[in-house]
Amino acid sequence: MFGFAGQAILLDIDGTLLDLAPTPAGVLVPSRLQATLTTLWKWTGGGLALISGRSLKDIDSIFAPLELPAVGGHGAEIRPTVARGKVMRPKAPLLDERIRRQVLQLATRHVFIEDKGYSIAVHYRLAPELSGALHEAIASIVAGLPNGAYEVLPGKFVIEIKPIGFNKGTAVLELMEVPPFKGRKPIFIGDDITDEAVFAILPDIDGVGFSVGRLIPGATGAFGQPADVRAWLARIASRVAEQ
Repeated sequence: MFGFAGQAILLDIDGTLLDLAPTPAGVLVPSRLQATLTTLWKWTGGGLALISGRSLKDIDSIFAPLELPAVGGHGAEIRPTVARGKVMRPKAPLLDERIRRQVLQLATRHVFIEDKGYSIAVHYRLAPELSGALHEAIASIVAGLPNGAYEVLPGKFVIEIKPIGFNKGTAVLELMEVPPFKGRKPIFIGDDITDEAVFAILPDIDGVGFSVGRLIPGATGAFGQPADVRAWLARIASRVAEQ
């Protein structure tokens, strides 16, 4: 589909590379995917990165022992290379403890709270009927915060509160300004609302994007499901191995 000379591969994780699970900790990483990502990372000279709302610590835990360049926390953390372990300065302070306490009170047997440090997310995939009530509760919490300081990110059965001032799009712009990504043309694959910020900036960096499950504005095309993304990447890695 593409030749990758001079290009970078940028991949969202949940709903793109991995199938969604009832809780963030429940995702499964096929062993073949780790091998595929390792091959493509080496082939691109380090120009492959994971772009996620998860923290870098969580990303590394999921894909262990594999470590890759990554954007974590919707752009709160940026690691352009693993060779030197370089991590750019976080773009936000840790979440205010008062916000954390209020959100944690929403936890139930079927509502899971994911504390990411820089942000906090409410997962309700096990209780979709609570969507309206949870959105109202989150809106009430944010209404009591300093005006313009925080924003609410809706997603697939998840609601997240994070500081304003950074997102996946701004993070990708920064990532593409440092080696080994500088001077490359990015290919991005994402699936959710938070990925729209990346699709929006792709024309500015001569990039191309593909969505998963639906055609997101700014995407050139769409994969049906994460398994299709994994299969596509595996085919490319297989061709690389044959060279």
